[in-house]
Amino acid sequence: AAGTAQGFAWLETLWATIGDRAERMPSDSYTTSLLHGGVDAVARKVAEEAVEVVIAAKDDAHAQAADADRPGTRAALAGEVADLLYHALVLCAERGLSPSAVLNVLRGRHAA
Repeated sequence: AAGTAQGFAWLETLWATIGDRAERMPSDSYTTSLLHGGVDAVARKVAEEAVEVVIAAKDDAHAQAADADRPGTRAALAGEVADLLYHALVLCAERGLSPSAVLNVLRGRHAA
């Protein structure tokens, strides 16, 4: 519901982890492998995940329209959105763009 805390503060932890991986570049890290691929590799993953979000959302809408049980489609959608958020944050890290810059844009748009 609107106004209910959603736990966005945890994204700070994820951002810190991504930043740590970008700084240390541990060889066993998925984030490191993405960053080694540069902007093309990370951007490709963002695009892929965005398409998967759309597909999962449409699957959920079809399940809803059919009055089907939706835990599976809801879980799939949540998973794809999580993947998209993660990869978008890795893209920010790869480009040296702070998420606070993104939030400032959102704040500015909300104020307008």
